[in-house]
Amino acid sequence: MIASQIANRQTFFGRGSLRELLPLLCNAPLPTLLFCGHSFLKSPAWQALEADLAPQFIGMEIVSHEASPNEIDAWVARWRGKVQRVVAIGGGSVLDAAKAFAALSQHPLNTLRYLEKVGDTAISGETLPLIAVPTTAGTGSEVTQNAVVTEKVETKVKASLRHANFVPQIAILDPDLLRGASDRVLACCAIDAFTHLFEAYLSAKGNIFTRHTALTGMRAFISAWPHLNREDEQGNVAREQMMIASWQGGLSLSMAGLGVIHGIAGELGAIKNYHHGEICGRLLLPFLQLLGESDNAEQQQLMDELSTALFPGFTLPPATMLASWLKDQAITPFWHDPQPLTEAEVEWILARSNSKNSRVNYTEQQQRFMLEQAFHVR
Repeated sequence: MIASQIANRQTFFGRGSLRELLPLLCNAPLPTLLFCGHSFLKSPAWQALEADLAPQFIGMEIVSHEASPNEIDAWVARWRGKVQRVVAIGGGSVLDAAKAFAALSQHPLNTLRYLEKVGDTAISGETLPLIAVPTTAGTGSEVTQNAVVTEKVETKVKASLRHANFVPQIAILDPDLLRGASDRVLACCAIDAFTHLFEAYLSAKGNIFTRHTALTGMRAFISAWPHLNREDEQGNVAREQMMIASWQGGLSLSMAGLGVIHGIAGELGAIKNYHHGEICGRLLLPFLQLLGESDNAEQQQLMDELSTALFPGFTLPPATMLASWLKDQAITPFWHDPQPLTEAEVEWILARSNSKNSRVNYTEQQQRFMLEQAFHVR
């Protein structure tokens, strides 16, 4: 049973809605720290607002990748007691880093002590207020309760700091912030959003409510996927729809959980610097092949219902239809030129991966098939 829907306290949506940030900061003055990426600082959006916005921040931290425990600990040491609010403007890595900092600045121990999988201490709900402004449409981090942290050197873990209070108090969803991103970034982030929606839709934890939420997001994704890089009004509408799909993907995974694709991707991401959305997109295609061969009656019924909703009058088997459509309509072939994995890395991943909330417990052989189809194993 789903007890409640996790959502923002306040959400601004629409083209140009970044303009709402300045009055939010000015109307409630607090010492505020900005987390962002280099790409945002070079963007027309920042250049247009910098003169007014920059004075609202007491400092800035640049995030260029998934934050490590050591990086979070360093930010906390630098700013503890000096900051009363956090603003995050960027992709999922920026938002997760800011969420982690906002929480751990209110906790006495270092990051690893609280991190899922490896920590030994429960995290409380203490956190600073946070305004999240995604510049990509993929992770849905602006509406989730988890902050993903990655340690690739010693512990080799990708896991979350998680509490319902970590959902950002305010989210600003401005589809114009997607403009100018490369086709590859747009596609890899978007397929991450779709994977969240799709796995939540199929989840054994789901119910009619969560599936309705996921299906609504997938409809938005379908309308947007072929047009994300267009510079005309159709492109504007597509970016709006993908921002909605990403937000609903965050809601869906929060309520129903994810499946085997993320059960593998989380472990792979602990040892390789590959874009998370690309990992999910590459794994999605062989997963659809396994799905098409599945004899699980519940899964097949859900796929029939999904195809009827998304592709009325479809003639191919549902999983085949979905895979074909995704590839045919993609703005760039993200699945080409697979990234390398060594056999030792595959073994390491398979020793730790799992099916999460899938309706089927996928065997090691099936998970190996997904990895070998998605990556160049040598």
